Amino acid sequence: MIIDATFWVAISFLIFVILLIYFKIPLKVKKLLDDNISQIRKQVDESENLKEEAKNKLAEHEKRIVGSKSEVKKMIREANELAEKNIIKSNEIFHRQMEMKKKNTEEKIKQLKNQAIKDVKNASINIAFESIEKLMLNSLDKSKLDKIYNQSIEETKLALQKKSS
Repeated sequence: MIIDATFWVAISFLIFVILLIYFKIPLKVKKLLDDNISQIRKQVDESENLKEEAKNKLAEHEKRIVGSKSEVKKMIREANELAEKNIIKSNEIFHRQMEMKKKNTEEKIKQLKNQAIKDVKNASINIAFESIEKLMLNSLDKSKLDKIYNQSIEETKLALQKKSS
């Protein structure tokens, strides 16, 4: 038989395969590959868990945002209601104060009017007494009395005009 290079290559290949099987290299390679596969699976599972956790946190934060928005709207609505109540209260207080000032002013006007009437009456009485006094002192004839009477009426009118202005 002719032994050529192909034969020696085949023999070398068989020896190589037998040595691989003897040293259990395929099992070691398989174990190494299985370990890598299980590690990759763990990483994939862990990433899936992280992805789910992230989704949950996102949903939770979105709920918080929605809750915050509704809470802000509620706070704004309450603030507007409070502001409106304060405005109404302030208006009521203002109107009450203005009503009191109006009443006080009207009362002062009444008092001043009554005082002016009293002053006019007192002035009229004083003028009348002075006229009567003059008449009594000068009790003269009828023409002089008419003249004095007319003068006293004119004096009374002038005195009243001075008091009223």
